[in-house]
Amino acid sequence: MSSALPLQLHVDAQYASPYAMSVFVTLREKGLPFALHTVDLDAAAHHDPAYAALSLTARVPTLQHGDLALSESSAITEYLEEVFGGPPAYPAHLPSRARARQVQAWLRSDLLPIREERNTQVLFYGVRKPPLSAQAEAAAQRLFRFAEALLPQGADHLFGQWSIADTDLALMINRLALHGDPVPPRLAAYARAQWQRPSVQEWVGMQRPPLR
Repeated sequence: MSSALPLQLHVDAQYASPYAMSVFVTLREKGLPFALHTVDLDAAAHHDPAYAALSLTARVPTLQHGDLALSESSAITEYLEEVFGGPPAYPAHLPSRARARQVQAWLRSDLLPIREERNTQVLFYGVRKPPLSAQAEAAAQRLFRFAEALLPQGADHLFGQWSIADTDLALMINRLALHGDPVPPRLAAYARAQWQRPSVQEWVGMQRPPLR
């Protein structure tokens, strides 16, 4: 498919989906122009038949590129990397690229107690939550062991230079750090630095509707 065709990105109207943020950041980091459309999840607009047919999964984000409509964020970011030039969103070194994909897959399939007890209202609305349950504490320790093992000592990035896996991992750590939960200092500093990237701050600074 021609890379010259326009890109359209559908995200949640609350700008609170970490997966929509991942795709948005990838597009910005690669310098790709795109039209941004919002879907009001609070009003169940993602179940509208037209959108559900477009997305197939009835979720955000969904990327349109010509005749292709693609949902699931890591599938989208990998597609953008394979089809478009510009600054890379994944490591060029193939073992490191595989590891970056592992990071993304694990963050999306594990750590459910953290995602439930420190949802993205913490990140984007500053909501305060009760103390972590024992299950969430255990998940946090899994997250810390994983991140400590992957992040080289003294490094700013997982794989020598920025990749979208850095943004995704920093977001998970910041669910805790930005809430004030204990986080190992090295990981808190890493997540804080990743959070300051202009592409991330653009998403963080979106005008959001009030919580319902």
